[in-house]
Amino acid sequence: MINNLLKNFCLITFALIAPITLPAGGIQKNLNQNKFPHNTNEIILSSNTSLYSYPEINAKELLVLDVGTTLSILRDWKVSKSETWVRVELASNKFLDDPNKILKGWVKM
Repeated sequence: MINNLLKNFCLITFALIAPITLPAGGIQKNLNQNKFPHNTNEIILSSNTSLYSYPEINAKELLVLDVGTTLSILRDWKVSKSETWVRVELASNKFLDDPNKILKGWVKM
């Protein structure tokens, strides 16, 4: 009886633990499989700049960004040869910051 109990315990333990080490077990993840953007462009503001809701001067001003604010460039928009707008995202901690905080907008370059 004890012998059968020991065999069943070993079998159940193996059945629960062994699949973790198999390739389909999910515990083995290679960091190269994750798609990290390698061409992220970031800028640091050298002067106070306004963040707009869309790429026009008379658009709603969402907020004023302070000197030293780090921005990630998402895309650019050329209105003319002399006027370029950039869609940016503010660097933030998504877990600690206010979820209603404005993080994206347009900046005139």
